[in-house]
Amino acid sequence: MNEDSLMHAPEFVIKPRSHTVWEKQCVRLHCTVSGWPDPRVIWYKNNVAIDPLASPGKFKLESRYNVHTMEINKCDFDDTAQYRVSAMNSQGEQSAFASVVVKRFKGEIDETLPRPRLGPVSEYGITFQIHIVDTFGVSFGREGETMSLGCTVIIYPALHRYQPEIQWYRDDVLLSPSKWTHTHWSGDRATLTLTHLNKEDEGLYTLRVATKSGYETYSAYVFVKDADAEVEGAPGAPLDVYCLDANKDYIIVAWKQPAVEGGNSILGYFVDRCEVGTTHWIQCNDTPVKFARFPVTGLVEGRSYTFRVRAVNKSGISRPSRVSEPVAAMDPADRARMRGTSAPWTGQIIVTEEEPAEGVVPGKPSELQVTEATKNYVVLSWKPPGEKGLEGVMYYVEKCVSDTDNWQRVNTEIPVKSPRFALFDLAEGKSYRFRVRCCNSAGVGEPSEPTEAITVGDKLDIPSAPGKVVPTRNTDTSVVVSWEASTDAKDLVGYYIEASIVGSDVWEPCNNKPVKGTRFICHGLITGEQYVFRVRAVNAAGLSQFSPISEPVEVKAAIASPAPPYGITILECVRDAMVLSWKQPTFIGGADITGYFVDYREVVDGVPGKWHEANVKAVSERAYRVSELRENRKYQFQVRAANMAGVGIPSRPSDTFLCEEWTIAVPGPPHDLQVSEVRSDSLLLLWKPPVYQGRDPVNGFYVDIKEGEAPEEAWRGVNTKATEKTYLKVKNLKEGETYVLRVRAQNKAGVGKTSDVTEPVLALTKPGTKEIHVEVDDDGVISLNFECSDITPDSKFVWSKNYEEITDTSRLTIETKGTKSQTVFKSPGEEDIGVYSCLVTHTDGASSSYTLSEEELKRLLEVSHEHKYPIIPLKSDLAVELQEKGKVRFWLQAEKMSANGKVDYVFNDNVLSQGEKYKMNFDKNTGVIEMLMESLTPADEGTYTFQLNDGKATNQSSLVLIGDVFKQLQKESEFQRKEWFRKQGPHFIEGLSWEVTPDCCVILKCKVGNMKKETSALWHKDGHQIKADEHLGFTEGVLKLEIAQISRKDAGVYEVVLKDERGKDTSTLNLTDQGFKDLMNEVFSFIANSSTPLKITSTDEGIRLYTFVSFYNDLLQVTWHYKDSAISFSDRIKSGVVGEQLWLQITEPTEKDMGKYAIEFNDGKGGLRRTVELSGQAFDDAFAEFQRLKAAAIAERNRARVAGGLPDVVTIQEGKALNLTCNISGNPVPEVTWLKNDREITSDEHCILKFESGKFASFTITGVNTSDSGKYSILVKNKFGTESGDFTVSVFIPEEAGGKRK
Repeated sequence: MNEDSLMHAPEFVIKPRSHTVWEKQCVRLHCTVSGWPDPRVIWYKNNVAIDPLASPGKFKLESRYNVHTMEINKCDFDDTAQYRVSAMNSQGEQSAFASVVVKRFKGEIDETLPRPRLGPVSEYGITFQIHIVDTFGVSFGREGETMSLGCTVIIYPALHRYQPEIQWYRDDVLLSPSKWTHTHWSGDRATLTLTHLNKEDEGLYTLRVATKSGYETYSAYVFVKDADAEVEGAPGAPLDVYCLDANKDYIIVAWKQPAVEGGNSILGYFVDRCEVGTTHWIQCNDTPVKFARFPVTGLVEGRSYTFRVRAVNKSGISRPSRVSEPVAAMDPADRARMRGTSAPWTGQIIVTEEEPAEGVVPGKPSELQVTEATKNYVVLSWKPPGEKGLEGVMYYVEKCVSDTDNWQRVNTEIPVKSPRFALFDLAEGKSYRFRVRCCNSAGVGEPSEPTEAITVGDKLDIPSAPGKVVPTRNTDTSVVVSWEASTDAKDLVGYYIEASIVGSDVWEPCNNKPVKGTRFICHGLITGEQYVFRVRAVNAAGLSQFSPISEPVEVKAAIASPAPPYGITILECVRDAMVLSWKQPTFIGGADITGYFVDYREVVDGVPGKWHEANVKAVSERAYRVSELRENRKYQFQVRAANMAGVGIPSRPSDTFLCEEWTIAVPGPPHDLQVSEVRSDSLLLLWKPPVYQGRDPVNGFYVDIKEGEAPEEAWRGVNTKATEKTYLKVKNLKEGETYVLRVRAQNKAGVGKTSDVTEPVLALTKPGTKEIHVEVDDDGVISLNFECSDITPDSKFVWSKNYEEITDTSRLTIETKGTKSQTVFKSPGEEDIGVYSCLVTHTDGASSSYTLSEEELKRLLEVSHEHKYPIIPLKSDLAVELQEKGKVRFWLQAEKMSANGKVDYVFNDNVLSQGEKYKMNFDKNTGVIEMLMESLTPADEGTYTFQLNDGKATNQSSLVLIGDVFKQLQKESEFQRKEWFRKQGPHFIEGLSWEVTPDCCVILKCKVGNMKKETSALWHKDGHQIKADEHLGFTEGVLKLEIAQISRKDAGVYEVVLKDERGKDTSTLNLTDQGFKDLMNEVFSFIANSSTPLKITSTDEGIRLYTFVSFYNDLLQVTWHYKDSAISFSDRIKSGVVGEQLWLQITEPTEKDMGKYAIEFNDGKGGLRRTVELSGQAFDDAFAEFQRLKAAAIAERNRARVAGGLPDVVTIQEGKALNLTCNISGNPVPEVTWLKNDREITSDEHCILKFESGKFASFTITGVNTSDSGKYSILVKNKFGTESGDFTVSVFIPEEAGGKRK
């Protein structure tokens, strides 16, 4: 392979991220750089190169396998800056930026900074620092969707109302707000919203934030896939539709071909136009055009149009492209004048122009040439004549067929104003020459020099296929694809790249918008899959042939040497040797680490010496004893990791250690802490015991834990009692919290030094995490199984027992296939008890464990035995049931049996066979096994057994039917048989019963079936027919007999008889004695429940308690209670019923009658009681009302009354005597007054008034005359009241005509 084809400029695979930290914290900036040759990386602070030696301890720079790190130790306020990392090789240079903002704790104010002003902010004297954080990544969308891209922007110092310049770019082109793109700035976050994705939106998006102090950018790629085709197999939509040329009678529309052709090659394109202001689209071409340009004619001058394009193949037509920008059909010269800048309005229009040369015919145009030629049109362009001051020059275009001199004017009607013109309707394949004449009001000038002969046809050819395609591993989801450019590609639009998983033969586009270069990063690939790639070029003429298919490449991060180890510590020290330990590199380069190399150097008076190799052969452990040192000398160490790609760069030099023998009694620190099996609430910590044991052997370990950001005081112990094991399950973690851990060893002398702290661990169960599960197969083999779906080709399943890798396979076998691994126990026993775990290498910590305890082993052995010697499981044991016509069914159901399953039916140790008496069935789909018998006889008493056999699995179930059990079953069978025959004719489905309705009506009812029109239903009471139902119009229904107001006379025995020619059936209901009592109790219950709450009222005799019921029955029994005791009635306390009112009357009540009263309805069950409290205010109010009514009654009885005897009108002849008498009552005796015409009269000789015996009042006129006519009244009065009686006296004279009355 040619190395030059693989060389490429540096590229940041992972850019450094911006950080905001508190003072005195440490911060690390990381980036990953690819490139060939390997780039040189330099870090800058505010564009000044960083020299770590200039600020010892402040900056630490590391580079390991293309991963570059800068660490800032104990940040202070001056470290707030913009940091740049530059990567450079022979192919070019790339930079990436990140910002670090150092914040002070609340209350600390930098007095050197100016205070914010109110109002507009001036940038004078301020240097702004821009940090873009919380960025968007590579994004994928589909046509028609909405996508938002956003970044948080931190500008320091933060000034009130300060507005930075926010700009968004796509492929280095500034984006302006439109209906397709919306931008938003919230003060700290910049957002770009793509409202309706189209393939035109695909590209590299860049956010640029600028102040007068400088700018910061961030970029990421956006991919847009085609929307689903409306017709299966149709191509994708074209893209980038625009106006290539426009004149007053034509517009040339151009576009780019889609990457997806669908099921067949694209045959061509349809162009549609729509006049601005309307929604009506018109297809411009009847047949598809293959060239990606098309002249649209037939336009109206001065009007604006938009265009869209659709691709077509054999399967159908694509979705339309995004609509073009509007373009007006007008002469380019007129358009140019309209686009001219306007001066500010001054109130007047001043037109100035060069004085025209009157009467001068223009000269010849120059430099006439054909700028574009296809089989559909030819575009000419030229330069105007050079003379100044010519009056309004316009142009005529002429053509002639080659080899002739017959010139024809093309635009005969109106000359064109602009020096550009498109000719249509030329004959394809013919050769033409063209020339142009100028004209003005003075005349037509001489023609220009003619063009060379032009043959009508496509001048642009389809590009040649690109050359060799070389894919290069990039990340876990992307591949860098490079290719050789097309050798013959005129007016190249770009390239389309396609990818295919090896063996699938399905090609998918990597980009849907052509790319210009010859290198492209294909994102969105599946990790671990093998891909091949191909490329083709595109221009307006069409798509080229595909390039040769590339070699396969596996999608995974590129392999490189490991990053440096870190965290070098001393585990033991003697006079001439030290034992070191270190931590595994954070990046292992995509391959297993094969070993480590240790270097050391002596430090004399603070000056380090030369490095020396401690080991020539790589060590596999992360601990090593460096020998041949000198006592009481100081040393530094560095470690390098190696893998199959090579040896990585060395670690940062360790701290300086003094080589002197340790004599402390307690142990040294444990080392090599490893965290696995991380879940949301637990994790597992493993470690290695200290190398230095102390005075006595180590006898236990303590594990400490704290939250990641918590202070040192937050360390707390996990185990209160030391554990002898070198691992511990840490439980009760808080989901989403970050933790760090450490370990301490102890011996008899005490607890030793703490180990190094682990890296922060997030307590979170990762999606897709699986656990080890135990299985027992059909042969009784016990196995532990673990599955991991995130494995890589280099991953291995490592099984351990008690967290020591299993190497002895005498007791178990380990098998791994694909994403699954299995540990099979050969002969499980007590020796196998322990904790089994499985770790998958080259994953993000995929691991799990399973504890095989003594109890669990016992359970598994039982299950294993069941599988070795299986029993056919039963869903139900052998049972017996009765079926229609009294048939007896013995049955059971097995869980599962194969087609080879067999059953033996045994009765009293004798195998039964199919015959007239026994019917056997075995449904192997459902597992139901049954044996049917028509009836039971005494000879059938005994034990029934079903024996099942299915391969080596067996089972049986028995049922004992003897004694009373058998007799009861036989009796029930006979009954069922009789019932079946009964139901062959009319019969009762439900026997005669009663029902009480809410209005206390009693309904006798029964449900009948198998009825016919000829069936009759006869009702009887006490043997006498009371009702006959005939010609019933239903097969099944309910017969009813209603008793409206039930009384004792309705008691009796009721019977319903159904009969027709098929037979008869009878149902009886006994409503005597207890039966009638039960019915009435139900009626009484309805009455009781309908009763109203007990209320209090007053009468002139005393106080009355009462309740209303909705219906009253004479048989209802109620009991009145006073203070929970039944009331004994007397003349003073009585009860009664008036209509639906039940009452209790207390005559002449006293305070002794105060208390709780109740009425109890007796319904034979619990009864119902209504209560009322006649005491307190209730009694006082009732008693007062009683007194008032009593007084009113007395007054009413004793008041003065006119009892009767007086007529309303008295007509009497003059001279006659008038004598009227009326009864008077009242106590005391009333006073009597007589009135005439409302005036009191007294007794005299003419009018005699009498009141005798205190009862009779008389009115006598001895001889009436006309003056006695009038209205008379008698008024009686005593202390209880007054009453009057009125009458009218009319006197007439007989001799007067008409008997006139006076």
